[in-house]
Amino acid sequence: MNSIPPFYHVIFFAGALGLALILTPLVKRLALATGRVAIPRENRWHRKETALLGGVSIFAATLTTWITAALFVGWSFYGSPYLPMILCSAGIFGLGLADDILDMDPQHKLAGQIVIASVLVFFGFQLGWTGSKTLNVFLSILWIVGITNAFNLLDNMDGLSAGIAFIGGAFLIVWHWQSAQDSVQSAAILLFTASYVGALLGFLVYNFNPASIFMGDAGSLFIGFVLACLTANGGPDLIQGGSFVHLVSVIAVPILIVFIPILDTGFVSFMRKLFRRRISQGGQDHSSHRLVAIGFSERKAVLVLYGFSVLSGLVALAVNYLAIWTSLLIIVFFLLFVLFFWIYLAKVKVYQEESLLSENAPGLLTPVLVEITYRRRLFEVFLDFVLITVAYYTAYLLRFEGAIGDNFPFFLNSLPIVISSQILWLYLTGVYQGVWESTGLTDLIGYIKGVSAGTVMAILILLFIYRFESFSRAVFGIYWVLMLIMLSMSRLSFRMADEGFLRRKQKGVPALIYGAGAGGLMTLREIENKKGLGLDLKGFIDDNPRIYRRKIKGYPILGGHDKLEKIIEQHSIQKIIISFQDRGIEKKKEIRTLCLRMGAEIEVVRMRVVME
Repeated sequence: MNSIPPFYHVIFFAGALGLALILTPLVKRLALATGRVAIPRENRWHRKETALLGGVSIFAATLTTWITAALFVGWSFYGSPYLPMILCSAGIFGLGLADDILDMDPQHKLAGQIVIASVLVFFGFQLGWTGSKTLNVFLSILWIVGITNAFNLLDNMDGLSAGIAFIGGAFLIVWHWQSAQDSVQSAAILLFTASYVGALLGFLVYNFNPASIFMGDAGSLFIGFVLACLTANGGPDLIQGGSFVHLVSVIAVPILIVFIPILDTGFVSFMRKLFRRRISQGGQDHSSHRLVAIGFSERKAVLVLYGFSVLSGLVALAVNYLAIWTSLLIIVFFLLFVLFFWIYLAKVKVYQEESLLSENAPGLLTPVLVEITYRRRLFEVFLDFVLITVAYYTAYLLRFEGAIGDNFPFFLNSLPIVISSQILWLYLTGVYQGVWESTGLTDLIGYIKGVSAGTVMAILILLFIYRFESFSRAVFGIYWVLMLIMLSMSRLSFRMADEGFLRRKQKGVPALIYGAGAGGLMTLREIENKKGLGLDLKGFIDDNPRIYRRKIKGYPILGGHDKLEKIIEQHSIQKIIISFQDRGIEKKKEIRTLCLRMGAEIEVVRMRVVME
């Protein structure tokens, strides 16, 4: 086998990068000259005519660099075995280009993808996830077609699809780097991936917000197809007779590398079905669009999804380098975080239609579904079942420094007791009667009671049955801390997100609240919850000097009456709200007099509570 010096990959990456940087502006000129531009439409995100055909530069830069590199380092090792993948990727590129030019029907495009994927699988490019060759063929075609279309659907905002593909390719390089010198397959994939990510980065320079060119279907289908092939052909095979845990670890790495496209596709498909929309129907309902709806700029929304992609890539590397049970625990924590975040995104209203879970929706199942989703009690119990298991196992893992070993049977024997005791006391202490969006200090006290009582009950049962022999007291102490944190964070997640994102969405007249007491908190709540007020709160002022420079829910107490003039000028204040009742009328007159003396046109109002 020919070994490739590491700096060769850097050279090939730089070559593809430079070629893409040169080709993309040329392709842009060609697209504008021939009228190949994306026209703004109601169900599309972009608002100006933008050149298409950017996928041509990605395709040309990737293949030109790869073929040159393979010829240079040894075609028989690094080129010839992968020729079917190159020819099929060219076919998928041609299919996407035909769609860009001729506007093909979705079913025809899908049929072409299945044919091309089937040809590739015939030549041996397939997953080895199961012991059944027939099932592996089916899964391979499904994987390649699914990931290809996932990147196509993800291409809904400037720089998103290309950036996620670049991140996935970069983690694929890290994944194969150590084994590249010992494996022909890893070395060849590393060679191709270096060309691939270089071309993507060169294109991304022009495609990131504000984009001057789009890749079109030719580009999105090509980058998705290539990454699907690289993850399918470059992954480890399932050893015959491998355990379920081993199977999960084998499957986890490729899925995590392309996790965001899979997640976004599944999320959008589910939400569209839930609201009786065709999955193939376009719309501004993707994860990126929902992030913009809750207050992020377009660029920051894309960067947030980049962050999730990087995080999933790091989890993939953890699976490859850590013990199986430790890596599975990390995956569970990551998936729980993703679950809560995307449930929050699902709450964003983007459809006019009634959901299938709406009380007005027809069907016999509607009352049951409404009860499940609106009350969320079944979801809460199932979630706590997962949290208890994860917290208890993590406690064992921490107590025995990552090597449970002989203590694993004790974990398994006691787990049902811990789960049943904890669920029972969470129910008895009223945890399942709370509303997540309004979780407060009183609820947290209830969580402490529930977790404490459940932990004590589990210990007493184990003491009665086993006399607590071979069980560690430290495990239950660690479990108590972990469970309390996880339970509290799960219930507080929606409220924390609401407070953070609502503040981000604030746009309007710069305003101050006078008074940092109970009335100030009430006023703050009204401003955050009612978008129609059109206020951008800058902070509080208060006459108590001891609380200056402190914060209330993240908003600073800027000073008192003596610093009001400076605060108004510094923050361009246009509205001041008096939040207290005692001497409220007098204070309103004082501030109006001050504003008149300053020559500033500032509206001064008093908050009033009206009960009818």
